[in-house]
Amino acid sequence: MTVRVIHGDMLDVLPTLSGLDACVCDPPYHLTNNTGTRSPYPGQYTPIGRPKEPKGGFMGKQWDGGDIAFRPETWRLVLDALKPGAYLLACGGTRTSHRMTCAIEDAGFEIRDTLCWLYGSGFPKSLDVSKAIDKAAGATREIVGVREYAGGHVQRSSADKLAPPIGTFVRTQDDRLETIPATPEAAAWAGWGTALKPAHEPIILARKPLQGTVAANVLRHGTGAINVDACRVGIDEGERDVIDNRSGVGFGTGNTVGGNQGRAEGVFKSHSAGRWPANVLHDGSAEVEAVFAAFGERTSGVERGERGTGGIWSPSSGVPCGPQYGDTGSASRFFYCAKADAGDRADSRHPTVKPVALMRWLVRLVTPPGGTVLDPFAGSGTTGEAAMLEGFNALLVEQDAQHAADIRHRIARWSGADLPLLRATA
Repeated sequence: MTVRVIHGDMLDVLPTLSGLDACVCDPPYHLTNNTGTRSPYPGQYTPIGRPKEPKGGFMGKQWDGGDIAFRPETWRLVLDALKPGAYLLACGGTRTSHRMTCAIEDAGFEIRDTLCWLYGSGFPKSLDVSKAIDKAAGATREIVGVREYAGGHVQRSSADKLAPPIGTFVRTQDDRLETIPATPEAAAWAGWGTALKPAHEPIILARKPLQGTVAANVLRHGTGAINVDACRVGIDEGERDVIDNRSGVGFGTGNTVGGNQGRAEGVFKSHSAGRWPANVLHDGSAEVEAVFAAFGERTSGVERGERGTGGIWSPSSGVPCGPQYGDTGSASRFFYCAKADAGDRADSRHPTVKPVALMRWLVRLVTPPGGTVLDPFAGSGTTGEAAMLEGFNALLVEQDAQHAADIRHRIARWSGADLPLLRATA
């Protein structure tokens, strides 16, 4: 089990790679229009070739300011580095993931699904229209309070100034300050903004074309399938008892009706590891749980009395339509919960860090046993840590020297030694 970190531009590094088993990455979302690469025609970007020098993107970061994730030739390099049938998982932004998806498909990947990652920690990046009107008019607004961002977190750099005292007048659009409109026009537009609170991110699931059938590709290359059982949604002990103790009815081998008690118990026990993984995941936060709870409790199918074969209901066969759990509770239990951990950031200075639990589930879903997972946009190194904890190899590419150094420290924390993982490209 090894984690290799390459400090360099992925456009230079990926042509030197081949035979990798999966790619799990969090590329730039390009959330701003200030890319410096946009053509005069709406929705089109620079022609094939190396991207132009990007301007400031998310939080002024140049790595987000270009169009690298929107370019088919970027994903063609990823495609060429993977084995036939290998899977790609790429996180995206809700406003821009469609362009990344088109680029991935145009590069030659097959789009297999779109996963939805639900979380409660986002805060709205919205323009306060009322404040903007007053600012444009040169009017000052009275401060009546100071609030924190959603989730109770306000991250200030050492250069930030303290908020002005309540009762003073300012001309600003600072969202931390609660102010009252200074002009009638601003008062008329109080409460209006330009964006919703972000609460989900799409994750594109794509596959490199197979060589022959799935079965042939799996046997030849070890790729082409996703690891369903390893990613099942866990169940509690009460549910497990309901499943394990059922007998007398069940599926036989090959989706045929099986009246044999032993076979029935074997099938039900095989599903006691958990529910089939869905294309929705969440962070278990209070905000997300509250949304699920608003729909009330949901009961599993064991109490419905429905029977069928191979998932098709039939009142005469006496066979369940699938695993019967017999539990009740919030619908959130049907989906994998990847809770954020205090150690997720691991002292990284990267501004966008995914929970390790989320990346572990994604890596586990698409990487074959003993396989190597690629992340060409390594960032804070979460994919590398996830791969290490899951027992896979990883190859990380990161162009920023500071972020690459942070990844080295992060991996060293888990390996127990400060390994010489950094390696400059030629």
